[in-house]
Amino acid sequence: MRGLTKQEAYARGIAHIEEVLNWCKEKDVRILSMWGFSTDNFNRDKTEIGSLFELFKTNLKGIIDSTNKNKNEVKIKFIGRTHLFSFEIQQMMKMIESQTANNSRFQLNLMLAYGGREELVDAVNALIKEGKTEVTEQDVSDHVYTKGIPDPDLVIRTSGEQRLSGLMPWQCIYSEFFFSPKLWPDFSKDDFEEALEEYARRKRRFGK
Repeated sequence: MRGLTKQEAYARGIAHIEEVLNWCKEKDVRILSMWGFSTDNFNRDKTEIGSLFELFKTNLKGIIDSTNKNKNEVKIKFIGRTHLFSFEIQQMMKMIESQTANNSRFQLNLMLAYGGREELVDAVNALIKEGKTEVTEQDVSDHVYTKGIPDPDLVIRTSGEQRLSGLMPWQCIYSEFFFSPKLWPDFSKDDFEEALEEYARRKRRFGK
């Protein structure tokens, strides 16, 4: 649509994460979770994936540099089967989590190599390894990737698709949804504020 190459489009999409994080800071939205790469995405063309992973490394290095200079007040957590990435990328992720572990004002959860069904399978397998033969809802909540993180209040889906594609099936049972026709790189601050305004008009009952 914009005449960009896939590499340029991916770069714009990744850069947009920081913009949206800044909008959240302005509105005092304390926790932001973003799905950047799914487990299914590993099935894409290998050249395309290789280019995307190079962008990952470049941006992860930028995050490391900024946290080294103490310019970041955001705690960063990587969510998903991160062991599927190269050792280099895994080490960069671990370094960022370590460097930002004590930041408490805002939290950015980056979902990479994430799939909702995979998350539940991993939680069940962890419970089996612990010897569980019967589980409670709390047991599952304690073993999903987002343990200790509140369930999402609002889910924003861009691109005009009206489905979750496997996003947090355990955590989103009472989330409010906002579907935007905009493609992710075109999702603007006005669109973001519209989503917040729509959320503010919702009456949440949590099944009551």
